[in-house]
Amino acid sequence: MKKRIILASASPRRRELLEQIGVKFEIRVSSREEIYHSSVPEEIVKELALAKAENVLEELLETESSPAGLTVIGADTVVVLDGAILGKPKDEADACRMLGSLQGRDHDVYTGVAVLAFDGAGKKTVFSHAVRTKVYVHGMDEAEIRGYVDTGEPMDKAGAYGIQGAFAAFIDRIDGDYYNVVGLPVSYIYQVLKQTAS
Repeated sequence: MKKRIILASASPRRRELLEQIGVKFEIRVSSREEIYHSSVPEEIVKELALAKAENVLEELLETESSPAGLTVIGADTVVVLDGAILGKPKDEADACRMLGSLQGRDHDVYTGVAVLAFDGAGKKTVFSHAVRTKVYVHGMDEAEIRGYVDTGEPMDKAGAYGIQGAFAAFIDRIDGDYYNVVGLPVSYIYQVLKQTAS
């Protein structure tokens, strides 16, 4: 039976990463508000990833009779500094503030992944996982921070930076999965998809 894979995310980075490893998929984005109850970053991203996947699944099943052969992938990424979550910046001043707080030190990036996989009989298996990567950022002066914010790149990204873009100049090193920082631990996704392919 042919498998159908849905990515429950509007992120162009996640789309590019799945395409990079050769996955054929469709994109559906949940229209519901993101709400979480945990206070632990690892649990928050797992909770939000699962909610995105389940919301998209519910919306799909309003128009489709059976989920047989369907796989829905949800993901959520947060940047954590000193226990505080840095989301997407509200404006350029907020982006400058976030970047100022990150420079010259390390922080953690968590991505939660939820995969809802249905076999040919419509039986569901849920995979829920979170990956942490430690990122070390070089010291930046005010002109460098302002210059980076002026590129516009930080405005739609958690923590106000994209490791795969111009901010690469300021990354000292990372401990862990690079693709997790981009927004999707693709090797984990690939292993789950391989496991559920039969």
